[in-house]
Amino acid sequence: MRILTLFLICLFYGLAVNAQTKTFNIVDFGAKPGLEHLNTTAIQTTINAAGKSGGRVIVPSGQFVTGPVELKSGVELYLNEGAELLGSINRLDYGKAAATALILANGQHNIALNGKGTINGRGREIVKSLLQLLHDGTLQDETWMVKRPSEYNRPRLIAFTDCEEIKVKNLTIKNSAGWVQDFAGCNKIIIDSVTVESTEYWNNDGIDLVNSKNVSITNCNIDAADDGICLKSEGRPGICENISVANCTIRSSASGFKIGTGSYGGFRNIKVRNITVYNTYRSAIALEAVDGGFIEDVDIEGVTAKYTGNAVFIRLGHRNKDAQYSSVKNIRIANLKADIPNAKPDAGYPFEGPLPKTGPHNLLPAVIAGIPGHFIENVNLENIEITYGGGASKSIAHIPLEQLDQVTENEAGYPEFSMFGELPAWGFYVRHVKGISFKNIKLNYKEADFRPAFVFHEVSTLNIDGLEIAQSENPHTIILKKTDHTAIKNTQQPANIKEAVKTLP
Repeated sequence: MRILTLFLICLFYGLAVNAQTKTFNIVDFGAKPGLEHLNTTAIQTTINAAGKSGGRVIVPSGQFVTGPVELKSGVELYLNEGAELLGSINRLDYGKAAATALILANGQHNIALNGKGTINGRGREIVKSLLQLLHDGTLQDETWMVKRPSEYNRPRLIAFTDCEEIKVKNLTIKNSAGWVQDFAGCNKIIIDSVTVESTEYWNNDGIDLVNSKNVSITNCNIDAADDGICLKSEGRPGICENISVANCTIRSSASGFKIGTGSYGGFRNIKVRNITVYNTYRSAIALEAVDGGFIEDVDIEGVTAKYTGNAVFIRLGHRNKDAQYSSVKNIRIANLKADIPNAKPDAGYPFEGPLPKTGPHNLLPAVIAGIPGHFIENVNLENIEITYGGGASKSIAHIPLEQLDQVTENEAGYPEFSMFGELPAWGFYVRHVKGISFKNIKLNYKEADFRPAFVFHEVSTLNIDGLEIAQSENPHTIILKKTDHTAIKNTQQPANIKEAVKTLP
Protein backbone atom coordinates (compact mmCIF):
# COMPACT_ATOMS: atom_id res chain seq x y z
CA MET A 1 0.00 0.00 0.00
CA ARG A 2 2.80 2.41 0.88
CA ILE A 3 4.56 1.77 -2.43
CA LEU A 4 1.29 2.30 -4.32
CA THR A 5 0.66 5.51 -2.43
CA LEU A 6 4.15 6.82 -3.27
CA PHE A 7 3.63 5.86 -6.90
CA LEU A 8 0.33 7.74 -7.07
CA ILE A 9 1.88 10.78 -5.42
CA CYS A 10 4.77 10.78 -7.90
CA LEU A 11 2.39 10.26 -10.81
CA PHE A 12 0.16 13.09 -9.66
CA TYR A 13 3.16 15.36 -9.13
CA GLY A 14 4.46 14.57 -12.58
CA LEU A 15 1.08 15.28 -14.17
CA ALA A 16 0.85 18.52 -12.23
CA VAL A 17 4.25 19.65 -13.45
CA ASN A 18 3.44 18.70 -17.05
CA ALA A 19 0.10 20.46 -16.82
CA GLN A 20 1.89 23.67 -15.98
CA THR A 21 3.73 23.68 -19.32
CA LYS A 22 1.34 24.53 -22.14
CA THR A 23 2.37 23.49 -25.64
CA PHE A 24 1.65 25.30 -28.87
CA ASN A 25 2.36 23.51 -32.15
CA ILE A 26 3.17 25.82 -35.04
CA VAL A 27 1.22 23.56 -37.42
CA ASP A 28 -1.96 24.29 -35.45
CA PHE A 29 -1.39 27.98 -36.21
CA GLY A 30 -0.99 27.49 -39.95
CA ALA A 31 2.68 26.57 -40.44
CA LYS A 32 3.36 24.18 -43.31
CA PRO A 33 6.46 22.07 -43.98
CA GLY A 34 8.30 22.32 -47.29
CA LEU A 35 10.68 24.73 -48.98
CA GLU A 36 7.87 26.51 -50.86
CA HIS A 37 6.10 27.83 -47.73
CA LEU A 38 7.18 30.91 -45.76
CA ASN A 39 5.94 30.46 -42.19
CA THR A 40 7.01 33.69 -40.51
CA THR A 41 3.50 34.84 -39.66
CA ALA A 42 2.34 31.43 -38.44
CA ILE A 43 5.37 30.95 -36.18
CA GLN A 44 5.14 34.48 -34.77
CA THR A 45 1.42 34.00 -34.09
CA THR A 46 2.26 30.80 -32.19
CA ILE A 47 4.92 32.57 -30.13
CA ASN A 48 2.53 35.43 -29.35
CA ALA A 49 -0.12 32.98 -28.18
CA ALA A 50 2.38 31.18 -25.94
CA GLY A 51 3.62 34.49 -24.62
CA LYS A 52 0.27 35.39 -23.08
CA SER A 53 0.67 32.85 -20.29
CA GLY A 54 3.99 31.18 -21.04
CA GLY A 55 4.59 27.85 -22.71
CA ARG A 56 6.45 25.74 -25.21
CA VAL A 57 6.25 26.39 -28.95
CA ILE A 58 6.72 23.12 -30.81
CA VAL A 59 8.38 22.84 -34.21
CA PRO A 60 7.51 19.29 -35.29
CA SER A 61 9.59 17.02 -37.53
CA GLY A 62 9.99 18.45 -41.03
CA GLN A 63 11.49 21.51 -42.74
CA PHE A 64 9.85 24.85 -41.95
CA VAL A 65 11.01 28.04 -43.70
CA THR A 66 10.75 31.33 -41.83
CA GLY A 67 11.91 34.90 -41.77
CA PRO A 68 12.72 36.72 -38.51
CA VAL A 69 10.65 35.78 -35.45
CA GLU A 70 10.75 37.36 -31.99
CA LEU A 71 10.66 35.38 -28.75
CA LYS A 72 8.51 36.59 -25.86
CA SER A 73 8.98 36.25 -22.12
CA GLY A 74 8.12 32.82 -20.77
CA VAL A 75 8.37 31.11 -24.17
CA GLU A 76 10.52 28.12 -25.06
CA LEU A 77 10.98 27.43 -28.76
CA TYR A 78 11.39 23.66 -28.94
CA LEU A 79 12.50 21.81 -32.07
CA ASN A 80 11.56 18.14 -32.09
CA GLU A 81 13.99 15.54 -33.39
CA GLY A 82 13.91 15.74 -37.19
CA ALA A 83 12.72 19.37 -37.14
CA GLU A 84 14.66 21.92 -39.18
CA LEU A 85 13.91 25.62 -38.99
CA LEU A 86 15.25 27.11 -42.22
CA GLY A 87 15.99 30.79 -42.64
CA SER A 88 14.47 32.45 -45.68
CA ILE A 89 16.98 32.90 -48.49
CA ASN A 90 15.37 36.19 -49.59
CA ARG A 91 17.47 38.93 -48.00
CA LEU A 92 14.52 41.37 -48.12
CA ASP A 93 12.64 39.19 -45.62
CA TYR A 94 15.16 40.45 -43.04
CA GLY A 95 14.38 44.12 -43.68
CA LYS A 96 15.77 46.83 -45.95
CA ALA A 97 18.01 48.49 -43.36
CA ALA A 98 20.20 46.55 -40.95
CA ALA A 99 19.41 42.86 -41.27
CA THR A 100 17.16 41.51 -38.54
CA ALA A 101 18.31 38.26 -36.92
CA LEU A 102 16.42 35.07 -37.66
CA ILE A 103 15.49 34.57 -33.98
CA LEU A 104 15.57 37.67 -31.81
CA ALA A 105 14.47 38.90 -28.43
CA ASN A 106 14.67 42.33 -26.81
CA GLY A 107 14.14 43.00 -23.12
CA GLN A 108 12.56 39.60 -22.48
CA HIS A 109 13.03 37.19 -19.57
CA ASN A 110 12.79 33.44 -19.11
CA ILE A 111 13.22 32.49 -22.76
CA ALA A 112 14.66 29.32 -24.22
CA LEU A 113 15.72 27.52 -27.38
CA ASN A 114 15.75 23.78 -26.95
CA GLY A 115 15.26 20.40 -28.58
CA LYS A 116 17.00 17.91 -30.83
CA GLY A 117 16.31 19.75 -34.08
CA THR A 118 18.32 22.13 -36.26
CA ILE A 119 18.28 25.87 -36.94
CA ASN A 120 19.75 26.40 -40.40
CA GLY A 121 20.33 29.99 -41.50
CA ARG A 122 21.31 29.04 -45.07
CA GLY A 123 23.86 31.86 -44.94
CA ARG A 124 25.48 31.21 -48.30
CA GLU A 125 22.14 31.52 -50.10
CA ILE A 126 21.25 34.70 -48.19
CA VAL A 127 24.54 36.31 -49.19
CA LYS A 128 23.86 35.35 -52.81
CA SER A 129 20.48 37.08 -52.57
CA LEU A 130 22.11 40.09 -50.88
CA LEU A 131 24.73 40.44 -53.59
CA GLN A 132 22.06 40.45 -56.31
CA LEU A 133 20.12 43.15 -54.44
CA LEU A 134 23.30 45.20 -54.13
CA HIS A 135 24.01 44.84 -57.84
CA ASP A 136 20.43 45.91 -58.60
CA GLY A 137 20.73 48.92 -56.32
CA THR A 138 17.83 47.77 -54.14
CA LEU A 139 20.09 47.68 -51.06
CA GLN A 140 23.19 49.72 -50.25
CA ASP A 141 26.47 48.75 -48.59
CA GLU A 142 29.75 50.61 -48.09
CA THR A 143 32.20 47.72 -48.27
CA TRP A 144 30.80 45.02 -50.52
CA MET A 145 32.73 45.98 -53.67
CA VAL A 146 36.11 46.20 -51.96
CA LYS A 147 35.83 43.45 -49.36
CA ARG A 148 32.47 41.79 -48.65
CA PRO A 149 28.98 42.94 -47.58
CA SER A 150 29.04 44.57 -44.16
CA GLU A 151 28.00 42.62 -41.09
CA TYR A 152 24.92 44.83 -40.59
CA ASN A 153 23.66 43.64 -44.00
CA ARG A 154 23.97 39.93 -43.10
CA PRO A 155 21.47 38.45 -40.65
CA ARG A 156 22.64 36.69 -37.51
CA LEU A 157 20.91 33.50 -36.50
CA ILE A 158 20.22 34.34 -32.83
CA ALA A 159 20.34 37.83 -31.33
CA PHE A 160 19.13 38.45 -27.78
CA THR A 161 19.49 41.97 -26.37
CA ASP A 162 18.91 43.09 -22.75
CA CYS A 163 17.32 39.76 -21.87
CA GLU A 164 17.49 37.77 -18.64
CA GLU A 165 17.25 34.08 -17.80
CA ILE A 166 18.11 32.53 -21.15
CA LYS A 167 18.61 28.87 -22.00
CA VAL A 168 19.94 27.48 -25.28
CA LYS A 169 20.27 23.71 -25.13
CA ASN A 170 20.83 20.61 -27.25
CA LEU A 171 20.21 22.16 -30.69
CA THR A 172 22.31 22.10 -33.83
CA ILE A 173 22.74 25.66 -35.12
CA LYS A 174 24.31 26.06 -38.54
CA ASN A 175 25.10 28.10 -41.63
CA SER A 176 24.83 31.71 -40.50
CA ALA A 177 25.54 34.69 -42.74
CA GLY A 178 26.92 36.53 -39.68
CA TRP A 179 27.36 35.84 -35.99
CA VAL A 180 25.68 32.59 -35.01
CA GLN A 181 24.68 33.53 -31.45
CA ASP A 182 24.82 37.10 -30.15
CA PHE A 183 23.94 37.87 -26.52
CA ALA A 184 24.22 41.60 -25.84
CA GLY A 185 23.59 43.14 -22.43
CA CYS A 186 22.10 39.89 -21.17
CA ASN A 187 22.11 38.30 -17.71
CA LYS A 188 21.83 34.71 -16.51
CA ILE A 189 22.54 32.67 -19.64
CA ILE A 190 22.90 28.89 -19.87
CA ILE A 191 24.21 27.43 -23.13
CA ASP A 192 24.60 23.67 -22.96
CA SER A 193 25.21 20.79 -25.38
CA VAL A 194 24.83 22.98 -28.46
CA THR A 195 26.45 22.05 -31.78
CA VAL A 196 27.49 24.92 -34.05
CA GLU A 197 28.37 24.19 -37.69
CA SER A 198 28.92 27.51 -39.42
CA THR A 199 31.55 27.80 -42.12
CA GLU A 200 29.31 29.29 -44.83
CA TYR A 201 30.65 32.86 -44.74
CA TRP A 202 32.83 35.37 -42.89
CA ASN A 203 32.26 36.91 -39.43
CA ASN A 204 30.24 33.98 -38.13
CA ASP A 205 31.51 33.56 -34.56
CA GLY A 206 30.06 30.51 -32.84
CA ILE A 207 29.06 32.25 -29.58
CA ASP A 208 29.43 35.97 -28.84
CA LEU A 209 28.85 37.50 -25.41
CA VAL A 210 28.72 41.29 -25.49
CA ASN A 211 28.49 43.16 -22.18
CA SER A 212 26.81 40.13 -20.62
CA LYS A 213 27.16 38.55 -17.18
CA ASN A 214 26.48 35.37 -15.22
CA VAL A 215 26.92 33.00 -18.14
CA SER A 216 27.56 29.25 -18.30
CA ILE A 217 28.69 27.61 -21.56
CA THR A 218 29.15 23.85 -21.30
CA ASN A 219 29.48 20.75 -23.45
CA CYS A 220 29.32 22.61 -26.77
CA ASN A 221 30.89 21.56 -30.08
CA ILE A 222 31.72 24.51 -32.31
CA ASP A 223 33.02 24.64 -35.89
CA ALA A 224 33.09 28.24 -37.12
CA ALA A 225 34.86 30.24 -39.79
CA ASP A 226 35.47 32.97 -37.22
CA ASP A 227 36.10 32.95 -33.46
CA GLY A 228 34.65 29.97 -31.61
CA ILE A 229 33.68 31.53 -28.27
CA CYS A 230 34.26 35.27 -28.06
CA LEU A 231 33.65 37.81 -25.29
CA LYS A 232 33.31 41.45 -26.32
CA SER A 233 32.88 44.74 -24.49
CA GLU A 234 31.34 47.42 -26.66
CA GLY A 235 30.99 50.87 -25.16
CA ARG A 236 31.93 52.06 -21.69
CA PRO A 237 31.23 50.96 -19.04
CA GLY A 238 29.92 47.78 -20.67
CA ILE A 239 31.39 44.73 -18.92
CA CYS A 240 31.44 40.97 -19.39
CA GLU A 241 31.74 39.28 -16.01
CA ASN A 242 31.14 36.02 -14.21
CA ILE A 243 31.55 33.84 -17.30
CA SER A 244 32.18 30.10 -17.11
CA VAL A 245 33.17 27.90 -20.08
CA ALA A 246 33.73 24.18 -19.66
CA ASN A 247 34.02 20.95 -21.63
CA CYS A 248 33.80 22.47 -25.09
CA THR A 249 35.41 21.51 -28.41
CA ILE A 250 36.22 24.28 -30.88
CA ARG A 251 37.42 24.48 -34.49
CA SER A 252 37.94 27.94 -35.95
CA SER A 253 39.51 29.83 -38.82
CA ALA A 254 40.23 32.54 -36.27
CA SER A 255 40.72 31.90 -32.51
CA GLY A 256 39.28 29.24 -30.23
CA PHE A 257 38.49 31.09 -26.98
CA LYS A 258 38.93 34.86 -27.20
CA ILE A 259 38.41 37.89 -25.02
CA GLY A 260 38.32 41.03 -27.22
CA THR A 261 38.92 42.39 -29.82
CA GLY A 262 36.15 44.82 -28.89
CA SER A 263 37.38 45.91 -25.43
CA TYR A 264 36.02 49.34 -24.55
CA GLY A 265 34.62 48.45 -21.12
CA GLY A 266 36.04 45.35 -19.49
CA PHE A 267 36.11 41.67 -18.59
CA ARG A 268 36.17 40.30 -15.07
CA ASN A 269 35.99 36.91 -13.40
CA ILE A 270 36.27 34.60 -16.39
CA LYS A 271 36.80 30.87 -15.86
CA VAL A 272 37.58 28.27 -18.55
CA ARG A 273 37.91 24.55 -17.89
CA ASN A 274 38.72 21.60 -20.14
CA ILE A 275 38.45 22.78 -23.73
CA THR A 276 39.86 21.29 -26.92
CA VAL A 277 40.84 23.51 -29.84
CA TYR A 278 41.80 21.93 -33.16
CA ASN A 279 42.59 22.87 -36.78
CA THR A 280 42.43 26.52 -35.73
CA TYR A 281 44.17 29.27 -37.66
CA ARG A 282 44.99 31.76 -34.92
CA SER A 283 45.23 31.23 -31.14
CA ALA A 284 43.80 28.56 -28.92
CA ILE A 285 43.60 31.20 -26.17
CA ALA A 286 43.58 34.93 -27.03
CA LEU A 287 43.16 37.66 -24.40
CA GLU A 288 43.15 41.09 -26.02
CA ALA A 289 42.49 44.53 -24.51
CA VAL A 290 43.21 47.27 -27.03
CA ASP A 291 40.35 49.81 -26.82
CA GLY A 292 40.86 51.28 -23.34
CA GLY A 293 39.08 48.55 -21.38
CA PHE A 294 40.37 46.07 -18.82
CA ILE A 295 40.85 42.32 -18.51
CA GLU A 296 41.27 40.94 -14.99
CA ASP A 297 40.83 37.74 -13.03
CA VAL A 298 40.92 35.20 -15.85
CA ASP A 299 41.46 31.58 -14.81
CA ILE A 300 41.99 29.01 -17.59
CA GLU A 301 42.79 25.38 -16.87
CA GLY A 302 42.81 22.31 -19.06
CA VAL A 303 43.43 23.24 -22.70
CA THR A 304 44.32 20.81 -25.47
CA ALA A 305 45.27 22.53 -28.73
CA LYS A 306 45.83 20.27 -31.73
CA TYR A 307 47.11 21.65 -35.02
CA THR A 308 46.63 25.29 -34.01
CA GLY A 309 48.51 28.37 -35.20
CA ASN A 310 49.32 29.70 -31.73
CA ALA A 311 48.86 28.42 -28.19
CA VAL A 312 48.57 31.61 -26.11
CA PHE A 313 48.32 35.27 -27.12
CA ILE A 314 47.90 37.97 -24.46
CA ARG A 315 47.91 41.56 -25.65
CA LEU A 316 47.56 45.01 -24.13
CA GLY A 317 47.39 47.54 -26.97
CA HIS A 318 46.14 51.05 -27.70
CA ARG A 319 43.86 51.04 -30.74
CA ASN A 320 41.39 53.61 -29.39
CA LYS A 321 41.97 57.25 -30.29
CA ASP A 322 41.41 58.77 -26.84
CA ALA A 323 43.74 58.91 -23.83
CA GLN A 324 42.20 55.90 -22.03
CA TYR A 325 44.65 52.98 -21.86
CA SER A 326 43.78 49.33 -21.46
CA SER A 327 44.92 47.14 -18.58
CA VAL A 328 45.45 43.38 -18.30
CA LYS A 329 46.15 41.68 -14.98
CA ASN A 330 45.63 38.57 -12.89
CA ILE A 331 45.78 35.90 -15.58
CA ARG A 332 46.26 32.20 -14.85
CA ILE A 333 46.68 29.53 -17.53
CA ALA A 334 47.37 25.98 -16.37
CA ASN A 335 47.49 22.45 -17.78
CA LEU A 336 47.79 23.42 -21.42
CA LYS A 337 49.15 21.08 -24.07
CA ALA A 338 49.54 22.37 -27.62
CA ASP A 339 50.78 21.21 -31.02
CA ILE A 340 51.80 24.13 -33.26
CA PRO A 341 52.55 22.91 -36.81
CA ASN A 342 54.73 24.59 -39.36
CA ALA A 343 51.75 24.71 -41.71
CA LYS A 344 48.44 26.55 -42.10
CA PRO A 345 46.20 24.78 -39.57
CA ASP A 346 42.86 25.61 -41.23
CA ALA A 347 43.95 24.87 -44.81
CA GLY A 348 41.16 23.39 -46.90
CA TYR A 349 38.24 24.72 -44.87
CA PRO A 350 35.63 26.74 -46.84
CA PHE A 351 36.73 30.11 -45.42
CA GLU A 352 40.34 30.10 -44.23
CA GLY A 353 42.03 32.70 -42.09
CA PRO A 354 43.88 35.40 -44.07
CA LEU A 355 47.57 35.24 -44.84
CA PRO A 356 49.59 37.56 -42.56
CA LYS A 357 50.14 41.10 -43.84
CA THR A 358 53.41 41.52 -41.96
CA GLY A 359 55.65 39.82 -44.50
CA PRO A 360 57.52 36.52 -44.32
CA HIS A 361 58.29 35.16 -40.88
CA ASN A 362 59.21 31.92 -39.19
CA LEU A 363 56.82 29.95 -37.02
CA LEU A 364 55.73 32.26 -34.22
CA PRO A 365 55.91 31.61 -30.45
CA ALA A 366 53.36 32.20 -27.73
CA VAL A 367 53.19 35.96 -27.10
CA ILE A 368 52.52 38.06 -23.99
CA ALA A 369 53.00 41.72 -24.87
CA GLY A 370 52.03 45.08 -23.45
CA ILE A 371 53.19 48.45 -24.76
CA PRO A 372 55.77 50.94 -23.46
CA GLY A 373 54.60 52.40 -20.17
CA HIS A 374 51.60 50.08 -19.90
CA PHE A 375 52.46 46.63 -18.65
CA ILE A 376 50.52 43.40 -18.42
CA GLU A 377 50.53 42.42 -14.73
CA ASN A 378 50.51 39.22 -12.71
CA VAL A 379 50.50 36.33 -15.20
CA ASN A 380 50.89 32.74 -14.00
CA LEU A 381 51.58 29.89 -16.42
CA GLU A 382 51.71 26.38 -14.97
CA ASN A 383 52.06 22.90 -16.46
CA ILE A 384 52.43 24.04 -20.05
CA GLU A 385 53.65 21.71 -22.79
CA ILE A 386 54.05 23.00 -26.35
CA THR A 387 55.52 21.22 -29.36
CA TYR A 388 56.36 23.42 -32.34
CA GLY A 389 56.91 22.39 -35.94
CA GLY A 390 60.18 24.31 -36.04
CA GLY A 391 61.96 24.61 -39.36
CA ALA A 392 63.00 28.23 -38.88
CA SER A 393 65.57 29.69 -41.24
CA LYS A 394 67.49 32.96 -41.23
CA SER A 395 66.86 33.17 -44.97
CA ILE A 396 63.13 33.64 -44.22
CA ALA A 397 63.53 36.32 -41.55
CA HIS A 398 65.93 37.10 -38.73
CA ILE A 399 66.10 39.54 -35.83
CA PRO A 400 69.54 39.42 -34.19
CA LEU A 401 69.46 39.40 -30.40
CA GLU A 402 71.42 42.63 -30.24
CA GLN A 403 68.63 44.26 -32.26
CA LEU A 404 65.55 43.28 -30.24
CA ASP A 405 64.28 46.85 -30.46
CA GLN A 406 63.58 46.15 -34.14
CA VAL A 407 60.45 44.24 -33.16
CA THR A 408 57.62 46.66 -33.88
CA GLU A 409 55.42 47.78 -31.00
CA ASN A 410 52.41 48.11 -33.35
CA GLU A 411 50.43 49.69 -30.51
CA ALA A 412 47.30 50.41 -32.59
CA GLY A 413 47.41 47.25 -34.72
CA TYR A 414 44.66 44.68 -34.91
CA PRO A 415 45.54 42.20 -32.14
CA GLU A 416 46.64 38.78 -33.34
CA PHE A 417 49.75 36.70 -32.79
CA SER A 418 51.23 37.59 -36.20
CA MET A 419 50.90 41.37 -35.67
CA PHE A 420 54.63 41.81 -34.91
CA GLY A 421 55.95 39.89 -37.90
CA GLU A 422 59.14 37.94 -37.23
CA LEU A 423 59.92 37.32 -33.56
CA PRO A 424 63.30 36.43 -32.02
CA ALA A 425 62.15 33.38 -29.97
CA TRP A 426 60.56 30.06 -30.86
CA GLY A 427 58.82 29.24 -27.54
CA PHE A 428 57.69 32.41 -25.72
CA TYR A 429 58.12 36.10 -26.49
CA VAL A 430 57.34 38.33 -23.48
CA ARG A 431 57.57 42.13 -23.50
CA HIS A 432 56.30 44.90 -21.20
CA VAL A 433 55.14 42.66 -18.36
CA LYS A 434 55.30 43.08 -14.57
CA GLY A 435 55.05 39.93 -12.51
CA ILE A 436 55.09 36.72 -14.54
CA SER A 437 55.77 33.16 -13.42
CA PHE A 438 56.39 29.94 -15.34
CA LYS A 439 56.09 26.64 -13.50
CA ASN A 440 56.66 23.20 -15.03
CA ILE A 441 57.08 24.21 -18.66
CA LYS A 442 58.08 21.79 -21.43
CA LEU A 443 59.02 23.03 -24.90
CA ASN A 444 60.11 21.09 -27.95
CA TYR A 445 60.22 21.36 -31.73
CA LYS A 446 60.19 18.84 -34.54
CA GLU A 447 62.60 20.56 -36.94
CA ALA A 448 65.60 22.74 -36.19
CA ASP A 449 65.07 26.33 -35.03
CA PHE A 450 68.02 28.71 -34.71
CA ARG A 451 66.34 31.03 -32.17
CA PRO A 452 66.41 30.80 -28.35
CA ALA A 453 63.35 29.38 -26.60
CA PHE A 454 62.51 32.50 -24.54
CA VAL A 455 62.99 36.23 -25.00
CA PHE A 456 62.05 38.57 -22.14
CA HIS A 457 62.24 42.25 -23.03
CA GLU A 458 61.43 44.92 -20.45
CA VAL A 459 60.02 42.53 -17.87
CA SER A 460 60.01 42.99 -14.11
CA THR A 461 59.71 40.17 -11.56
CA LEU A 462 60.19 36.99 -13.55
CA ASN A 463 60.02 33.58 -11.87
CA ILE A 464 60.77 30.29 -13.64
CA ASP A 465 60.55 27.08 -11.64
CA GLY A 466 60.74 23.87 -13.64
CA LEU A 467 61.71 24.25 -17.28
CA GLU A 468 62.46 21.44 -19.71
CA ILE A 469 63.84 22.21 -23.16
CA ALA A 470 64.16 19.05 -25.23
CA GLN A 471 66.55 20.41 -27.85
CA SER A 472 68.17 23.61 -29.01
CA GLU A 473 70.37 24.78 -31.86
CA ASN A 474 70.87 28.08 -30.09
CA PRO A 475 73.52 28.17 -27.32
CA HIS A 476 71.11 30.11 -25.09
CA THR A 477 67.69 29.14 -23.74
CA ILE A 478 66.60 32.40 -22.12
CA ILE A 479 67.40 35.93 -23.26
CA LEU A 480 66.88 38.80 -20.84
CA LYS A 481 66.90 42.46 -21.84
CA LYS A 482 65.91 45.24 -19.48
CA THR A 483 64.58 42.52 -17.20
CA ASP A 484 65.02 42.58 -13.42
CA HIS A 485 64.08 40.69 -10.27
CA THR A 486 64.49 37.27 -11.85
CA ALA A 487 64.50 33.85 -10.20
CA ILE A 488 65.22 30.84 -12.43
CA LYS A 489 65.60 27.30 -11.06
CA ASN A 490 65.08 23.62 -11.85
CA THR A 491 65.85 23.82 -15.55
CA GLN A 492 66.67 20.88 -17.83
CA GLN A 493 68.41 21.72 -21.09
CA PRO A 494 70.37 19.98 -23.86
CA ALA A 495 74.07 19.38 -23.35
CA ASN A 496 75.02 21.89 -26.06
CA ILE A 497 73.63 24.80 -24.06
CA LYS A 498 76.72 26.69 -22.96
CA GLU A 499 75.04 29.64 -21.25
CA ALA A 500 71.38 28.96 -20.51
CA VAL A 501 70.55 32.53 -19.50
CA LYS A 502 72.02 35.42 -21.40
CA THR A 503 71.51 38.99 -20.24
CA LEU A 504 71.74 41.71 -22.84
CA PRO A 505 72.61 45.33 -22.09
